Amino acid sequence: MGRPLAPLILSDADRQELKGIANSHTMPHSIVMRAKIVLACASGEQNKHVAERFGVSIMMVGKWRKRYLDKGISGLHDELRPGRPRRYSDEEIANVINKVLQTKPEDGSTHWSTRTVAAETGVSKSTVQRWLQIFSIQPHRQETFKISTDPFFVDKVRDVVGLYLNPPDNAVVLCVDEKSQIQALDRTQPMLPLGLDYAEGVTHDYFRHGTTTLFAALDIATGEVIAQCKPRHRHQEFLEFLRRIEKSVPSGLDIHLIIDNYCTHKHAKVKAWLAERPQFHVHFTPTYSSWLNQVERWFGIITERMIRRGSFRSVKELIARIETFVANYNKGSTPFMWTATADSIFEKIQRLCVRISGAGH
Repeated sequence: MGRPLAPLILSDADRQELKGIANSHTMPHSIVMRAKIVLACASGEQNKHVAERFGVSIMMVGKWRKRYLDKGISGLHDELRPGRPRRYSDEEIANVINKVLQTKPEDGSTHWSTRTVAAETGVSKSTVQRWLQIFSIQPHRQETFKISTDPFFVDKVRDVVGLYLNPPDNAVVLCVDEKSQIQALDRTQPMLPLGLDYAEGVTHDYFRHGTTTLFAALDIATGEVIAQCKPRHRHQEFLEFLRRIEKSVPSGLDIHLIIDNYCTHKHAKVKAWLAERPQFHVHFTPTYSSWLNQVERWFGIITERMIRRGSFRSVKELIARIETFVANYNKGSTPFMWTATADSIFEKIQRLCVRISGAGH
C-alpha cells in the first residue's frame, strides 16, 4: 500500500471560489479543470477515480492536489517562468512614448512614424510598433472635432436629449434634415464583381449625370423614415417636405421636429407655415452639433449601403434606388438606442476642453 493521502479540507470561502472557477465559461480551460480536480479530491474521491472521471493522468491529479495543499487557490495558476531579461528600462520606453506624444520630427513632418522614431532613437521598428500598440498610440491617425459656440448650447442639448430619453405622450418625435448634392455617378467601365481572393473593382473615373437632395425624417420611436428627393434644397423644397410629414403623421398627434440651424429651416415663410400649425414643435440642435441629430446616423447607413458604391445612369435612376432602399429599410426598421444623458455629454466636452487647454491653446 502507498502512503495515505493528506486530507484535503476546504474552507467555505475557498469552496465557493473554486465552484465559481469550475463553472466559469470565460476562464482558461486548464484553470477550470484544476478547480474541478481539487473539488473532487475534497469530496473524498481517490486520485484514481478523479483521473478516470476527468480523463487525465493520476500524476496530474496528484500534482494539483499537492499544489493546492501547499499554496491554496493561487497555486492552481501557472507559475511565472524565467525568460530573457528586459532590454529596455521603463525610463527608455517612457522617453520614446513622450517623444511621439510631445514633439514633432525635425524634418518638417507633421507626425512621427514607426520608422522615423526608430531612426531617431535607435530602437528597432518592430519594438517601437509594439510599444505604440501597447499604449494605444496612433500618430498616423487624426480625428476631427468642433466645439459648439452656441450660447444656448446647454439648453438645446437638454431639450433634444430629453426628447430622446423621455419622449412626450400623444406625440411623434422626428429627426429631420436633408442630404444635399447626392451625385448620380456612372462609372466609365463596367464594375468587376466580387470574387474569391479579390475585391469588387471599379474604375477611378466616372460620368456625372446630375444631383438630387434627399430630405428625411426619422421617427425615433419606430426607426421608420419619411423620405423625399428634390432637385434643390431651398425653403420651397423644405416646405413641401413639411407638408409630406403633415400628411404622413396621423391627425391628433403633436409633431416634434429636431432640426439644425440651416438658414432654410429658419426662413420667414417656413416660420409662418409652422406658426399656423400648433401641432408642430421645433427643437433646434446647437451649432456644430449635427451628431445630436439621429437622422445623421441614418444618412450614414444609406450612404454606406447604397450611395457610395452605386453606379447610376441618371438622376431618375438614383432617386428610384433611394426610394427602393427606404421602402425596404422601413419594413425591418428598428429605432436607434440613445443612451447618452445631457450630463454625460457635458462631461465629455469638459474633458475635451481640458485636453485642448493642456495642449497650450
